[in-house]
Amino acid sequence: MRLKLQQIEKRMGSEQHLYPLSLELQPNTVNVLLGVTLAGKTTLMRLMAGLEPPSSGKVYVDDHDVTGFSVRQRDVAMVYQQFINYPSMTVFDNIASPLRLRREKNIEAQVKALASKLHIEAFLKRLPAELSGGQQQRVALARALAKRAPLILLDEPLVNLDYKLREELRDELTHIFSNGESTVVYATTEPSEALLLGGYTAVLDRGHLLQYGPTPEVFHRPASLQVARAFSDPPINLIAANVAPSGFQLDLGDGLLFGLISFQSPGATMMLGLRANALRVQARAGDLSLKGTVELAEISGSDTFLHVRTAVGGVVVQLTGVHYFELGTSIALHFNADHAYVFDEHGALKIAPQQVSASFEKVA
Repeated sequence: MRLKLQQIEKRMGSEQHLYPLSLELQPNTVNVLLGVTLAGKTTLMRLMAGLEPPSSGKVYVDDHDVTGFSVRQRDVAMVYQQFINYPSMTVFDNIASPLRLRREKNIEAQVKALASKLHIEAFLKRLPAELSGGQQQRVALARALAKRAPLILLDEPLVNLDYKLREELRDELTHIFSNGESTVVYATTEPSEALLLGGYTAVLDRGHLLQYGPTPEVFHRPASLQVARAFSDPPINLIAANVAPSGFQLDLGDGLLFGLISFQSPGATMMLGLRANALRVQARAGDLSLKGTVELAEISGSDTFLHVRTAVGGVVVQLTGVHYFELGTSIALHFNADHAYVFDEHGALKIAPQQVSASFEKVA
């Protein structure tokens, strides 16, 4: 199924929820909508489903204009953050409901197969209220899959689950949707979730579509500083700089120069970006160094996050594993220049990782 949005926008009174945007989803794969709360993800999904009409623009399904079609006229399955199941029906009947509506045969076998796929086969005779939140969400997902809709919309379906359940269900969903039977739209605020799901990603910010493309490409080559910020958790480290008089170096301040491959106008304002996991405390061959002072050390799960004050500003470092640092101690941070981004004064990407030279020096 091919879903195409052509210059759609959504206004509610004086509020602009979506600015005019065009988007053609990659069919039969996972399409992630990535953005913070109020970025426009849910509004966009409701327009896709037909739950609301756009204020202007067109919605096409397989080249047919369905803009005025209601949700009842579209073959769509949707799963929300909340665990929406029929409370008076057993788990079995919840999953079987779309199969019965289509008057399908072998309903019992199909329900058991879906329940097995989502690991809820032991709960088929229970009511939803007798299940945990994670189990209820699995039931909602199983019912959506039973509908076999060509378009499946998942609006932050794992956000209310605990960390372990999110990890388990995320892995299962990646496997389930890999068969290419449906076009899947998955909304999330978490960059890591977008990376794990793969497929294609659309980055939204305050009602604007910033970029859409294969997830690895959007992550590694964000079109703008806005996209890099949206697709970085923890936030990308940014260092303000100016192009040196030579035109081939960035002056980061405090006598620090960073080499450029491409020529830029001397004096132009730029921004150097380093993701938190690009910085390390142990040097490797060819690394560049930046000295600083530890201000905060946080252990989160299996990672350690360091907040370091340097001569060119504060930076956050993400280290794999559990590490201990005393506050106020001096530290040297190391990174490879191939992992750096450079954005111009308007926030547009000018140089992506592996396009930056390894020239980084302290000027006496």
